[in-house]
Amino acid sequence: MSLISMDFKKYSSIFLLSLLVSCQTIKEKELQGIQGFALGTSYSILYSASASEETVFERQVDSIFEILNQSLSTYIPTSDISKINQGDSVLMVDKHFVKVYQKASEVWNATGGYFDPTVGALVNAYGFGPGKPLNKISEKQRDSLLDFTGWDKTSLTPQATVKKIHPNVNFDFNALAKGYVVDVLADFLRSKGVTSFLVEIGGEIVAQGKSPKSNALWKVAIDDPQQGGERELIQTLSLNNEALATSGNYRKYSVNEETGERWVHSINPKTGEASPSFVLSTSVLAPDCMTADAYATALMVMPLEQSKALIEKNPQLEAYWIIADSLGRMEEIFSKGFLKK
Repeated sequence: MSLISMDFKKYSSIFLLSLLVSCQTIKEKELQGIQGFALGTSYSILYSASASEETVFERQVDSIFEILNQSLSTYIPTSDISKINQGDSVLMVDKHFVKVYQKASEVWNATGGYFDPTVGALVNAYGFGPGKPLNKISEKQRDSLLDFTGWDKTSLTPQATVKKIHPNVNFDFNALAKGYVVDVLADFLRSKGVTSFLVEIGGEIVAQGKSPKSNALWKVAIDDPQQGGERELIQTLSLNNEALATSGNYRKYSVNEETGERWVHSINPKTGEASPSFVLSTSVLAPDCMTADAYATALMVMPLEQSKALIEKNPQLEAYWIIADSLGRMEEIFSKGFLKK
């Protein structure tokens, strides 16, 4: 299988059961909430605190989004990542860029190159970006794009500048940036002495402590990827001071009429080919959300047996796959630790 589109927005396939209460009920239960839109998706922050803290936190949350957007957003032409993509080789990146770059390197190594945030040129060529039709590209065009695809064609210098072997190598951290922002917001709440909270951005989640509403662990649910018009849930689980991220490729695909195979928004960064896949979604549990986010993407693109082996040998990771065969029959696969939940 191959690498998921870095422009692919992580759909909110994780439903927060805790949000099935009104704002009035939230306040009665001493559960504060901040909701809004950022990073091209919705976000929700629930935490146990006094009512007077909500306004202060909201302003600081807005400030965090602004800082991280300036570092990591490819949609802002003046952001650090945009300047680097435009060829700036002397810009000293901030600590946020460094942390995301280092995590990308870690996961790239662990997955044997299946996770690669430089695959954006191929993503755009195939039309896997938001609102674009799926395209076929020639072998010549594909080989040309491979010349500036590859994480190993980039490096971070001791001076915190970024080097690229080819000037057209572009970064897109969409596959782990939302998870990182969730982690930063969680760290912010901890710095304020908040011990019970749930932070969610576009379906990427960190939970700590217990919900003040139920005095139980925070509970979330995962969407059924084959749902019809009505939203349907396929699994629920409780989070015990951990992070959860889900990736899915069932929203945008074409079907081979002869074989029933799906050609989804997945690209092999090694070969540049778009490959058929029956993996509908993957969910990953990890100690932090950036790790969960990155591996949820990686598991979508690795061969299934290889991805299962990767999870089983890493004691910090658990995973859940939803797959479908050519007849549309769905199967759920759990790692040992995920199944226990």
